[in-house]
Amino acid sequence: MNDNALLNKAADNIRILAASMVEKAKSGHPGGPMGGADFINVLFSEFLE
Repeated sequence: MNDNALLNKAADNIRILAASMVEKAKSGHPGGPMGGADFINVLFSEFLE
């Protein structure tokens, strides 16, 4: 698996977890975390290692 595919898979997992947490809490809106998943992923993988 190349780096782009791995980053995309990680971002997809962030989106799934964000939706799951909002559903479990029965409160909130997953739009922010789902929209920012790519940004969060790149920030962590490139700058916060």
